[in-house]
Amino acid sequence: MADEHYDTAWPDALYALLREHGVTQFAYVPDAGHRVLINRSLADPDVKSVPLTTEEEGVALLAGADLGGQRGVLLMQSSGVGNCINMLSLTAGARFPFLTIVSMRGEFGEGNPWQFPMGQAAQKVLEAMEVICLKAETPADVIPVATAALTMAFQSGQAVAVLLSQRLIGAKKF
Repeated sequence: MADEHYDTAWPDALYALLREHGVTQFAYVPDAGHRVLINRSLADPDVKSVPLTTEEEGVALLAGADLGGQRGVLLMQSSGVGNCINMLSLTAGARFPFLTIVSMRGEFGEGNPWQFPMGQAAQKVLEAMEVICLKAETPADVIPVATAALTMAFQSGQAVAVLLSQRLIGAKKF
């Protein structure tokens, strides 16, 4: 569970922003850091929510969404970035718009030692695969960062990751 004082205002605003920008496909591996976005997408009859068995499936799904004239987002945790390395070559080679929102682990207040390696490497790995990374540290950052990412991905055809810091989403208690 994320912090009990988790602010749901910014995730609700983020979901509304994604929908306003035409995002109709939500690919995800279940994650507490994305619970509001996942639950909102599951409840929305106008979108397709696709649970994944592994994060790299979401890269292919978003390529297909773009080919079909739709917009999608991949919701994943920083530990899932490592699963996507090879598949991200598709975004670099095919140059289709790619948007992912990554809930970060292995940062501020992390209590699980297994989350540190990929949490610390996620941004470097994404950047090595030509994915532009924009970070949201506070609730006030989320909408401006996400708006910039939506513009970069869907107007400029770039691969963009919004990194939601652990300070923003809250450290899990063990």
